[in-house]
Amino acid sequence: MQTRSVRRAVVTGASTGIGEATVRRLRDQGWAVTAVARRVLRLKKLAEETGCTSFAADLTDDEQVQAMADYVLGLGPVDAVVNVAGGALGVDSIAGADTEHWTQMFDRNVITALQVTRAFLPGLRERGGDVVFLTSTAAHDTYPGGGGYVAAKHAERIIANTMRQELVGEPVRVIEIAPGMVRTPEFSLNRLGSKDAADKVYEGVAEPLTAEDVADAIVWTLTRPAHVNIDSMVIRPLAQATNTLVARAAE
Repeated sequence: MQTRSVRRAVVTGASTGIGEATVRRLRDQGWAVTAVARRVLRLKKLAEETGCTSFAADLTDDEQVQAMADYVLGLGPVDAVVNVAGGALGVDSIAGADTEHWTQMFDRNVITALQVTRAFLPGLRERGGDVVFLTSTAAHDTYPGGGGYVAAKHAERIIANTMRQELVGEPVRVIEIAPGMVRTPEFSLNRLGSKDAADKVYEGVAEPLTAEDVADAIVWTLTRPAHVNIDSMVIRPLAQATNTLVARAAE
């Protein structure tokens, strides 16, 4: 939303998957980008390949969030905050819920997005800018075994919806991107704990979304005219009609 020739973004969850793809796409579009994640070596490789800056931090830690924000703002004003960090753990039923998993998912998906957004919000309100929340179709519906992740993503979506009302009339766009089935190297692997289990999620699905598909959507929303706000965009592969109804090729 700024008129500066080079726009600046901070992208969380940038060491893999959608976050990494978003950094690459923004850099291709000429943005200055700071990539944020926990894994130092992956960030270093991404910086070498794209020319982005990077900051390694555990965004569930308040002090590390503040240190990251101080570093990023020390480089100059920020035009866009892209909250990608998150993830799912397990497929427990409600009756068998692992409360530790629920707590971790809430911290990673909700508190992280809240804290990162708050750290940059004063500058965005002053100069104008964008906040993107990468939620999920899990933020709009539910499915068996998804209770903890669904609850976390619903909560993250409500942050965006509430902010949009609280900031109405101010120059801040609040954007939600809600992907369905996306095949990335780590999401299902981290959730299910094994490559075989992760591969079964996508078994028989001709073309799940890719990280690049979602990154393209994120960047599209950020490059609309300043008076256009994409409140919420749900993206699914053609083979997926709902969270549970997916066309799969016969074996």
